Amino acid sequence: MIMKNIAFSLLLGILGTTAQMAQAAQSVQTSEQSFKVEDIEVKGLQRVALGAVLTHIPFNVGDNVNDFRISRSIKALYKSGHFNGIRVYRDGDRLVYRVRERETISEVLFDGNKDLKDEQLIESLDNSNIRVGETLDRTIISSIEMGLENFYHSVGKYNAKVTAEITHLPRNRVNIEFKFVEGDSAAIKQINIVGNDIFTDSELLDKIELTYDSPWWDFMAADRYQKQTLEGDMETINSHYLNRGYLRFKVDSTQVSMTPDKESVYIALNVTEGDTYEISEVDFIGEMAGFENTIRAINPLRPNQLYNGAEVTYTEEVISKFLGRYGYAYPKVTTIPDIDDENKTVKLSISIDPGKRVYVNRINIVGNHVSEDEVYRREMRQMEGAWLSNSVVESSKSWLMRLPYLESVEFETKQIEGEDDLVNVDFTVKEQSSGQFTAGVGYGSQTKLSINAGIQQNNFLGTGNQLGFSVAKNYYQKSATISYTDPYFTVDAVSLGGQIYFKDYDAGNANLVEYNNKTFGVGLNWGFPINEYLRLNFGVGWKYNQIGQLRPYEQIQQFYDIYVDPNNPDGALTFKTVDLSVGLSRSTLNRGTFPSAGSSQRLDLKATTPKSDLQYFKVNYNAKFYFPLTRNQKWTLLTRLQLGYANGYGDVDGNDQLLPFWENFSAGGADTLRGFENNTIGPRAIYSTPQTIPGGCCLGPQYDSLSVSFSSVGGNAIALAGIELIVPTPFLDESFSNSLRTSIFWDAGNVWDTEFNLDNYEDLAPSESSKLQNYSDALRFRSSAGVSLQWLSPMGPMIFSFARSIREEPGDDLSFFSFNIGQTF
Repeated sequence: MIMKNIAFSLLLGILGTTAQMAQAAQSVQTSEQSFKVEDIEVKGLQRVALGAVLTHIPFNVGDNVNDFRISRSIKALYKSGHFNGIRVYRDGDRLVYRVRERETISEVLFDGNKDLKDEQLIESLDNSNIRVGETLDRTIISSIEMGLENFYHSVGKYNAKVTAEITHLPRNRVNIEFKFVEGDSAAIKQINIVGNDIFTDSELLDKIELTYDSPWWDFMAADRYQKQTLEGDMETINSHYLNRGYLRFKVDSTQVSMTPDKESVYIALNVTEGDTYEISEVDFIGEMAGFENTIRAINPLRPNQLYNGAEVTYTEEVISKFLGRYGYAYPKVTTIPDIDDENKTVKLSISIDPGKRVYVNRINIVGNHVSEDEVYRREMRQMEGAWLSNSVVESSKSWLMRLPYLESVEFETKQIEGEDDLVNVDFTVKEQSSGQFTAGVGYGSQTKLSINAGIQQNNFLGTGNQLGFSVAKNYYQKSATISYTDPYFTVDAVSLGGQIYFKDYDAGNANLVEYNNKTFGVGLNWGFPINEYLRLNFGVGWKYNQIGQLRPYEQIQQFYDIYVDPNNPDGALTFKTVDLSVGLSRSTLNRGTFPSAGSSQRLDLKATTPKSDLQYFKVNYNAKFYFPLTRNQKWTLLTRLQLGYANGYGDVDGNDQLLPFWENFSAGGADTLRGFENNTIGPRAIYSTPQTIPGGCCLGPQYDSLSVSFSSVGGNAIALAGIELIVPTPFLDESFSNSLRTSIFWDAGNVWDTEFNLDNYEDLAPSESSKLQNYSDALRFRSSAGVSLQWLSPMGPMIFSFARSIREEPGDDLSFFSFNIGQTF
């Protein structure tokens, strides 16, 4: 908008100024009779080629010329724009042109401009041919000065001055420096509305943007005069009346009075309200392309209702969009009011001209500097050769926005010249870094500092395929993973992927009970689309686990007794499993990164095969719902839910199969419950120590001494929920809104072990029973609240979280601050 205002102001200045052209002093000594030219000589050329000059002289050597033809040649040379001065001499039958070329612009400088950026000024001057390398036309400099000042006046800066200074340089070059004295916009002293009886001044002033007499602390108040804002406010008042039935309302006049010092203005609006009008009848005229019944059904306008301008506009848009779904891309829908002033009613005739059905000739992808065209074309729902459907094109945009390597997507339909039923659709994409550097830094009161790193490529070589190679080393694990996924393994969007991984996990350093788990594994997965939003996934994997350094506790004693080698009780436990998985996912998110509307849901079931060393299953459900609170979706409410359950199935040697403890769910940390250190939520380990009497004889189990660890063991059931208010980031420029997000959150949930029965210990002595209180405390719901800042950096997504638990429990390890790079939003 500001560029349009500048260009308009420059145009007014140029049109309002009479171009001054220096008249050449001619000294042509000749008789009144014509003569035959024997030669033409041009002196004073530096930059302009002789041949270019001769093309502008309307006669050649050998032609007969007179004063009139020589005068015309001078005008033609001035018109070429190359010269500031021209003199013509006659030497016998020779003509000698002595010229002074216009200076070449060497540099354009700006000084003092704050409201207008250099880039905006350069673009506007470029439209007037004031650019580096061009010749300087001095006749338009004053026009440009006036045009810029007019722009400042339009935004209320009546004391603004713009001066162009020209500095001469060697070799016929000049620098142009525009010096700005912008000053402050004129303050609004008062706004008066005259002629309003139905609505008070305060009611109307509350509706508009301009204001006056604002308190000093209201930095956002629009108490500085701007012409464009005033025009918008008049439209707002007009709409306020029209939407309430005042069909004859009008703003009669507007007066803006300036104080002598040009620092303040008084605004007066004179209005005529009129009476309210009811709709007497709604009729449709014109061709409706066979959709007459549907159009009448979707029409929200009804007789005996007050006239509402917004609803009339909405009706026109609804009908236009409906026709646009079926290829009528340029319908003309106009509401014609027939006003009866005597009865205060209005008949509305909705004229519909659908035009020709429009077909798509070509879909063009613009801005894809990294990705191949095919990567984006395969997401298209609008097909070339089919009729243009606005809903299908919007759907295509939504599918593109879900790609994680796109920051923004816009589209434009362009009619083909000479063809009234063919268009091209241009999708302009803005790509963002598809390579992702994954890193994390965390801090806890017990675990102190932790660091990890990795690499992920979501758009490998511009193919849209995902290649991941990550390594991590921190205080509790060492890991390495290689993965690859082709989301379009077949043309109908069947995906294929696989991974190979290794992990050496020290649970004791990860806030869990002490054990070590070395894991090797491979896996394959396939995905099949069911419809636009639903997808079915299948997977198969092989995994090897080696468990060592385990100190058995009550919850896993039964599992441990089944698999431990009696001859080597301290030896490592090894297991080989083959698992099958199936998942169902549904996504209607409006974009892949920083979504603000829609939902994503995923249900996963994984189970090991009956021939595996361990037989168990896991079910997990994850869901996110985004509810926009404002039309521009800057304010959005996000709700999250995770539910999970796992257990063993079948038996081994007459004992029920149990869920391996390393497959337990865990919670706490940036991905689950912020405000708590990783894996600190859920049940604690109960250790039982036999009691002995002198002589080394052990007493019965009822005399065992119990203790409860401060470390979590996880559980076979999990329930997590959260609510998050996404808000505009304060003091952030609009251009960064797609790469930075701020939110205020509340998380809650816990983890349980449904197979462990604490009632088995109810007969213990009171002193031992009281020790189990820590276990019971750990089963209460946990909750936390805080602020999260998410930044889509060139290295990948970064998350900064500041959070704290709402209620502290014994053994809680709180995380006041966490910083992660490469987390999934």
